[in-house]
Amino acid sequence: MSTACRHLLSGHDTIECAYYLAPLPECSLNYEQLAVEKETRRLAKIRRPLAIRLGNEEFLLAANGTKSGYPFLIENDCFSIQFGEFNKPNFFVTFRSFALWQFGALALHRRFLAWAASVGFSTFQPERLSRVDFTFDYQIDAIDFDEDSFVTSSTKDKQFRKNRKVQTFGFGEGDVVLRVYNKVDEITEKSSKTWFFDLWGCTENVWRIEWQIRKTWLRTFGIQTFADLTERQGDLLRVLVNDHTSLRIPTDDSNRSRWPIHPLWADLQSRVAEMDGLGIVKELDPLALLEERETRMAISIYGYLKRLGAIQGIKRKTPEIGFEESLAFLQKKLTRIHDDFAWENDVRRRYDEMRLGQW
Repeated sequence: MSTACRHLLSGHDTIECAYYLAPLPECSLNYEQLAVEKETRRLAKIRRPLAIRLGNEEFLLAANGTKSGYPFLIENDCFSIQFGEFNKPNFFVTFRSFALWQFGALALHRRFLAWAASVGFSTFQPERLSRVDFTFDYQIDAIDFDEDSFVTSSTKDKQFRKNRKVQTFGFGEGDVVLRVYNKVDEITEKSSKTWFFDLWGCTENVWRIEWQIRKTWLRTFGIQTFADLTERQGDLLRVLVNDHTSLRIPTDDSNRSRWPIHPLWADLQSRVAEMDGLGIVKELDPLALLEERETRMAISIYGYLKRLGAIQGIKRKTPEIGFEESLAFLQKKLTRIHDDFAWENDVRRRYDEMRLGQW
């Protein structure tokens, strides 16, 4: 590849994961004591976090709970751990960027489990990843592309500029977000992660290609646990860099998908092609599909139930028809038209059709 565009570093920059842990008889994590510590500092109007040791790790205990409803938040240089005795899941962990680049995702996962064991917890069901950020850093002498050079299936895009120069190209929202941005500017103006300079071996003209992937897309490729991530991340990334979005060199061809692949993206595709994977295009969860179907049917039935309520209201000349009353009226109507023989045959027929793929 031309020296004008040089790959520097690849890895995970943020990972979020839910853990389902059960306390053992020797559990030493005292929720009441932690609550007292928080309340004491709140009454004293001390906002600074408290340094504490729990098991084999040291943390800072935040003075408040979290916006997502967890009463406790503890943090150190590797983890940000939200937890609560009655929350489900009871532990939610964000793995910090510095630790991910220093130790790697799998090692940090094992370190968290080792800490959990040190305070008397064991896993009662596998962890579930909810967000993974994949990053690829390149030193680029001069940017020779703009937002129109990207061919993407995302319907939303945005860009940020400073002093009339583009700093960030952004595509998508929700479960799949792609950002291509000047990482040096981001470090200087926002994150202060100057330790990247040592990892890169340079301090200028570094751009990051970053995919932020959340739960729905992770599950589509069968990625729930760290073992799944190690095994299947190549499959996911191959779809993202080949089918979801690509960087092209514009030509006069009106079909943008025929534009030549930009050398930067060609290098990215080649690196992703070498990653481990199972050859999966998409993996579907049959139970999740059934639950989604149930939800859609319930929404439809709920709409008809409202209409039944409105009809009863017209008959009675009042709109004051409650949900339970409408539901009872529907049950009465269904009871009148129900036939045991027809029900058994039709349910069995639909069961066989759906079981064999006719949804």
